Amino acid sequence: MAISFQQATGFFETTLALKASRAELLANNLANADTPQFKARDFDFKAALSRELSGQKRSTFELENTQARHIEGQTITSLNDLLYRTPIQPSVDGNTVEEQIEHSAYMKNALGFQASFTMLNGKFKGLMTAIRGE
Repeated sequence: MAISFQQATGFFETTLALKASRAELLANNLANADTPQFKARDFDFKAALSRELSGQKRSTFELENTQARHIEGQTITSLNDLLYRTPIQPSVDGNTVEEQIEHSAYMKNALGFQASFTMLNGKFKGLMTAIRGE
């Protein structure tokens, strides 16, 4: 009898991919905290997760390979999923990154990633126990 990892792991794989994508986005916001006119971006995690789990098509953009050595591109979130963050206290130079809010969002996302990873690890340990017959 074949084991379906998709059924065994549930939605934790999708959650990890979305959390990793969000971590990149939040890190990009933090890296550009001093860039004039930079607009902080984020996406609605709950909406993205429900869209991924329901199998709905999302509007994506295709990456074109102009050489055979290019690596295939893959995106979890499309540009339409990204939202602009509205600053509580706007800066004079037009930058909307507020470091304390971005740090808070990044840490909350990191905790969620760690929790999902721990749950996924537990699922695999359970599968290994079942395979070994312990």
